Amino acid sequence: MHKNRLEAFSDGVIAIVITVMVLEFKVPHGEHLSDLLPLWPVFLSYVLSFVNVGIYWNNHHHLMHAVHQVNGAVLWANLNLLFWLSLMPFATAWMGENHFAATPVVVYCLDLCLCAVAYTVLQGQIIRLEGEQSVLKAAVGRDRKGKVSLASYVLAIALALAGWPGLAGGLVGVVACIWFVPDRRIERTLAGEAGQ
Repeated sequence: MHKNRLEAFSDGVIAIVITVMVLEFKVPHGEHLSDLLPLWPVFLSYVLSFVNVGIYWNNHHHLMHAVHQVNGAVLWANLNLLFWLSLMPFATAWMGENHFAATPVVVYCLDLCLCAVAYTVLQGQIIRLEGEQSVLKAAVGRDRKGKVSLASYVLAIALALAGWPGLAGGLVGVVACIWFVPDRRIERTLAGEAGQ
């Protein structure tokens, strides 16, 4: 099967996720800049989530460039990723509305962890379909970057559970910085293939 419908559907769902997140902003009652100050936790959680969802979209885009075909298992793995991403607006709103309290931060970090697991499963299904000699397998190799991200999310959950939601949020920010630049492993592998 061709990958075009999977890409189009994924792009649409991710665009909706980002749109729904911004709808959580409530217009303040007042006309002064100081009236915006109570919104800082909501805004900060939105920025963090916008960056994370954007990172997933960007890396999903790169991932799809390395894919030649899809099958049912890849479609379901992709839907799994989209499911966890679609929960991001809820986790974002709860965390922002509660000023980064420990339990909402745990839920937020858990959602990010499950997004990372789903992305890893999606990669695995693509590699299983296209084989160990596939472009994606050559690009991700042992996927240290993905494993470090997963471990970091698990640590962030533990930190938030231990009562340090600020440290958990900081760790989530570090993971976002690691992935902010799209996955160059795929770009390099595709460029090498084109040069051959």
